[in-house]
Amino acid sequence: MDSPTRPLPPLATLRPFEAAARLESFTRAAAELHLTQAAISRQIRLLEEDLGVTLFERRHRRVFLTREGREFGRTVSQSLESIASDAQALRGEGRDTQVVLFCQLCEAFYWLMPRLDDFNRRHPEFDIKLATSTRPITEFGEPFDVALQTSGRPSGTHPLALTAADEIFPVCSPAYLEGQTEPLSLDDLPDHRLLHYRVEPADWLEWPDWLRAMGRGDLVLGEGVVFDSYPLLLQATVAGQGIALGWRRTTQHLIDRGELVRPVAESLPQRDAIAIYTRRGASRRAAPRALLTWLEERLKDDMVPT
Repeated sequence: MDSPTRPLPPLATLRPFEAAARLESFTRAAAELHLTQAAISRQIRLLEEDLGVTLFERRHRRVFLTREGREFGRTVSQSLESIASDAQALRGEGRDTQVVLFCQLCEAFYWLMPRLDDFNRRHPEFDIKLATSTRPITEFGEPFDVALQTSGRPSGTHPLALTAADEIFPVCSPAYLEGQTEPLSLDDLPDHRLLHYRVEPADWLEWPDWLRAMGRGDLVLGEGVVFDSYPLLLQATVAGQGIALGWRRTTQHLIDRGELVRPVAESLPQRDAIAIYTRRGASRRAAPRALLTWLEERLKDDMVPT
């Protein structure tokens, strides 16, 4: 009789591959598993040879999952998560009342926090542990149950649970526009101090992208002021330092309070601007399920007409 384990690939290769696929980085996988990057690369090469497919494309000192790599990564991640979950239950370590929410910092500060008390009132039996970062979930080194970030940012093999719409438009402080005719036209923008948010890799919509979407990609912009933190950019905008691109979910309350205004009439609706991910197996627990349901309801309540 054939051994039931014969079809399996080398088991020692699966954990390094799962970490590299989830984090979309050999370097971060090596750090997580306390191995060298060369060891991670070697194990993945062995796995690729065993499967006869390329799991990662290697380009310019970075790695990118192939279609086969992403699909196999989800399978391996789900299998390892199931084993870990069952082992945790057998050890009696499970905390079914706690849910860990990873949230992009700006959304956490400006969108989530004013609403989070509603979840606590509805579900006093659950405890939320909130983790925030300006970096994507692939660079978050701790376990989480649910994650919220801008669509298009690296997400590894984490399952996508739902998406939500948003709207992008220029914002500035009322003081910045003192003495100027409102609203401004798009042709006026190059004459103003524009505030830019830029990150590497470029996974965020910037001024040239927004103007192209408005049909005005011909406008030549100055350098303006560049920030590597969106919350800091918003604070600079409130302080009257220039005009920035604002996402409705993070700026509307500042507009409602009179701290920001919309200097131009144009805006860009985005149907799938926000993405909610789960950790494999998390949705089987009551606390993450309740949080996902609540997030979906609140995001729909704030849905931007498209």
